[in-house]
Amino acid sequence: MTTHVDRKLEELGLTLPEAAAPVAAYVPVVEANGLLHISGQLPFKDGALMTGRLGEDRDLAFGAEAAQRCALMLVAQIQKYLGGDISRVERIVKLGVFVNSSADFTDQPKVANGASELMQALFGDAGKHARSAVGVPVLPLGAAVEIDAIVQIR
Repeated sequence: MTTHVDRKLEELGLTLPEAAAPVAAYVPVVEANGLLHISGQLPFKDGALMTGRLGEDRDLAFGAEAAQRCALMLVAQIQKYLGGDISRVERIVKLGVFVNSSADFTDQPKVANGASELMQALFGDAGKHARSAVGVPVLPLGAAVEIDAIVQIR
C-alpha cells in the first residue's frame, strides 16, 4: 500500500533508511498512552554517519541536511514500530533537536528546520510540532545532529 508519506518521499527524491538498531542499553521506541517516544536518531547519508561541529568544521547547510537525515531515521523507526502502517500517525507532537556546535554558533533553530520542514512535508498539518533546538559541545560518535521525537498514533 502506497501512502501519502511514500509519495511525498518519492517526490522529494528521498528514501527511508533501514531503522537503526540501538547502540547501547535502550530501545528505539517506547509506546505509552498512544504516544511513541522515539530515542535520539543520528544522521546517515549513503551509509555514513554525518559528523562534525557546526560553526567549526561544518556549515548551516550541512547541519540542516543532517537534521533532515535524522528526521528520515525517525520516520523509519515509526514505520518499523508500526509494522509498516505509517497511516497510524496522528500527529508529530515534539522534536528535540541537539546540534553539535561551537560556542559562538547560534543558528540551531535553522539547523532544526531541516527536520521540521520534512515532517510538515510528509505529514501535512499533522507534521506541525513543538520543538526544542539546543547546541551541545559533543554528540555520540561525533554526530553533527541528534533528534528524538514524541509522536501520537491512532
